[in-house]
Amino acid sequence: MAARVRDLTESIISPAREQERWCAAEADRILSERGLRVDEVGRTRLARAVSNAIHRASLTLGQAASGDFSSLPSRSFPPLAKHGAAGSYQSKAHVLKPARLTLSGLFEEWWQEAKNAGRKPSTHESYEKTVRYLVAFLKHDDATRVTAKDIVDFKNYRLKTPLKRTGKVPSNKTVKDSDLAALKTLFGWAVINSKLPENPVGKLTLKVGKKQRLRPKGFIESEAQAILSAALHYVSGEREDVRTAAAKRWLPWLCAFSGARVGEMGQLRRMDLRREGDLWVIRITPEAGTVKTDEARDVVMHQQLVELGFPAFVAASAEGPLFLTPGKGGDVLGPLAGLLNRMREFVRPIVPDPNVQPNHGWRHLFTTICEEAEINPRVYNAIMGHAGRTVAESYGDVTLKAKATAIRRLPSFDIEKLRAIASGRREMHGIASFLDAADPPS
Repeated sequence: MAARVRDLTESIISPAREQERWCAAEADRILSERGLRVDEVGRTRLARAVSNAIHRASLTLGQAASGDFSSLPSRSFPPLAKHGAAGSYQSKAHVLKPARLTLSGLFEEWWQEAKNAGRKPSTHESYEKTVRYLVAFLKHDDATRVTAKDIVDFKNYRLKTPLKRTGKVPSNKTVKDSDLAALKTLFGWAVINSKLPENPVGKLTLKVGKKQRLRPKGFIESEAQAILSAALHYVSGEREDVRTAAAKRWLPWLCAFSGARVGEMGQLRRMDLRREGDLWVIRITPEAGTVKTDEARDVVMHQQLVELGFPAFVAASAEGPLFLTPGKGGDVLGPLAGLLNRMREFVRPIVPDPNVQPNHGWRHLFTTICEEAEINPRVYNAIMGHAGRTVAESYGDVTLKAKATAIRRLPSFDIEKLRAIASGRREMHGIASFLDAADPPS
């Protein structure tokens, strides 16, 4: 009798154990395919979910086999068409295709989540450009068709294809930090969110050698003087927007005395300048557009900017941005990107050296000037919007008083020298025009 009970018990338990092992193996397969790692509790929960899904499916199939389709969505059963004399029935050819996953669509889905997490508009611009390059290279926009070989071929193509704007081939660093980084992030997000089974970028990377440094990263004194002279004497074009002309007049000076990013100053609004006692204070804030650290900061204006009339210019300006016209719906970031391009175009002929960035050279120069003036690094980093280098530097605040003391130590630029530079430039321009007129092209 006992033996019969054991046999009966085993006949009941064995299938259950087999099903348990199968569900556990299926859970492991799912986790492996998606590149996920969980603890034993999570693994057990997933195995139970698999078991429940199989149980529900078996019940549904059993009902369908007996002719009861009430638990199934009606779209699963397309209309039946009668065929043949015998009156047999055959399903119409009707297949529901899954929604197509495009690379551009994948990027937009990722961006909606990334934007909410605080990723910068510059990231959107960079990633979107990479996706456009990849789609053009592949000649299709289907994310599900992208293979690891496609990515390797794309990398090699980018490394040997000159850019239309500059005529230069992208560096290893550009392809690694822009293209590969963007694609690795996008496809990784797609895998985590169960949109793709694997990341075709995988562990692909690119070796970057140390770049030769042929000159200082910032503007040297003569370059800074040439730019400030051009800004001081700038005359707007006949059809140039008044805000663009104002940007060329004031942005170089604002950046020279603050080390701020050109975009931070380019998005300034009339309301961002205020008077506190004998100080003029500029408020740089993400509310105006974008700030890399997502933190607002105050910059005390140098006395030479006051003497040149910047507060008077602001007082005479209309409400809203000083240097750009917002786009549809009040968009600032699009017009700001255009303004940054126009500022590069303004500075590049003055400083043609490709080894210095036209819109970033001021930050390096400002640091150099502050070091020469023996200003406390914590103070000038706070003015520039740099994060603290240590935990200790996050304690306490760099006050307006400390910033004002530092700004007063910065030397003014020699206006007479700047005027002489402008006069020499006009003289050279006049000679060039005379020579062109005297020797017209054949």
